[in-house]
Amino acid sequence: MAAQDQFDDQAVAAFFSLTGYQAGVPMEMTATAYDACIQCCGKTDRITKSGTRALPGHTIAVDPKVIPLGTQVYIETLGVFTAEDTGRAIKGRRIDIYMETHEQAFKFGIKNLKVYMLNDKVTEL
Repeated sequence: MAAQDQFDDQAVAAFFSLTGYQAGVPMEMTATAYDACIQCCGKTDRITKSGTRALPGHTIAVDPKVIPLGTQVYIETLGVFTAEDTGRAIKGRRIDIYMETHEQAFKFGIKNLKVYMLNDKVTEL
């Protein structure tokens, strides 16, 4: 691991520790984007696998074998999201980020990003 990457990982861990969360080990993941259109989802109701309504800046689709549904994650450069959905092409170390429009999803493209699972901080007694 490069020194800068190690510093960045330590900075992320320290930040989330201050906010009451513990950041897990970073995972390099392939990120794409989707919206609630027939072309992306085959439906338009925005209902996710977990039963919630997909929201931009909040919802991601994951492989639940890698990131369990309901897990909050920090995606480098993008912020905190919640794993609420799945997708037939989302297998292994891939995530799909929900966007408001198809144009936004298309413009996002394909990126390789670090993803950190966030766990509630354990308070020592």
